[in-house]
Amino acid sequence: MKHLIAPSLLAADFLHLQEDIEMVNRSKADWLHLDIMDGVFVPNISFGFPVLEAISKICQKKMDVHLMIVEPQKFIAEFAACGTYMLNVHYETCVHLHRTIYAIKEAGMKAGVALNPHTPVHLLEDILPDIDMVLLMSVNPGYGGQKFIEHSVEKTRKMREMIDRRGLDTLIQVDGGVNMETGRKLLKAGADVLVAGNFVFKSADPEKTIDELKELQ
Repeated sequence: MKHLIAPSLLAADFLHLQEDIEMVNRSKADWLHLDIMDGVFVPNISFGFPVLEAISKICQKKMDVHLMIVEPQKFIAEFAACGTYMLNVHYETCVHLHRTIYAIKEAGMKAGVALNPHTPVHLLEDILPDIDMVLLMSVNPGYGGQKFIEHSVEKTRKMREMIDRRGLDTLIQVDGGVNMETGRKLLKAGADVLVAGNFVFKSADPEKTIDELKELQ
């Protein structure tokens, strides 16, 4: 499978959000990555359902939603109603992870589990067959523009080995500090989906940058 690219809207110009989404629509991006933050699990607040609902009306890409919030199970139905394709919850926030994953799938969405940089991949051993994607954070969640944590490459490799050993088709997504150099390393280590925020939206030609990430070897 050719790797997927998911530009992160957190780095877009929120005064011209429609223009940036239309740019993503035109590009070779596969998904649109949406970070939902609550100021509790992470030290930042992003946006909520009114913005997400507005985005869903013009977004032509699959919406990949990353919940950096406590008690994500409370809002599953609302994210499904907004047209979310992939709903990612953090391992660190879910006391009853299996229950949350099944609720996401019952609502008609794909289910992903995100791991903070310090959380080892072996903790997903039991739930791996039940999820559609693992989201590995390669920066500490909460803010865009952070420096890539190099250990993330080895962590991706370990996750790839775990998935392949069990014959699963679970995707590996990596988010944080992704550019041409780190993206190439991550793909070589076994990543399937690259999330890029500042590298895309702060570039001179965001659409071209997306297309170049898509063509990475």
